[in-house]
Amino acid sequence: QVQLVESGGGLVQAGGSLRLSCAASGRTFSRRYNMGWFRQAPGKEREFVAATTWSGGSTFYADSVKGRFTIFRDNAKNTLYLQMNILKPEDTAVYYCATSWGGPVDSSTSYANWGQGTQVTVSS
Repeated sequence: QVQLVESGGGLVQAGGSLRLSCAASGRTFSRRYNMGWFRQAPGKEREFVAATTWSGGSTFYADSVKGRFTIFRDNAKNTLYLQMNILKPEDTAVYYCATSWGGPVDSSTSYANWGQGTQVTVSS
């Protein structure tokens, strides 16, 4: 099993940037699982944000973040990242990273291991 710990959240003004990190430990990080970011705002269901394949060669984004967010991973550092630019108040949520062995990358049911989340708050 893989243990995941997110960091990098915080309070930022609209238009600002944040970089989230997800540190993995346990089973070898570079094993061929996909990784993704999801978020959950108060009173809303958890939603897909972005995902990357094990090699990082393919990336996927929700339409709401496309062009503003970038997902990438560094297998040597056992870390997944989410660079978030041009943040909007509607990006406010708890952000979670997760690992997947397969299935639709935008479905939370495809992901087996989850971190505890990091809060991102964007003020207007």
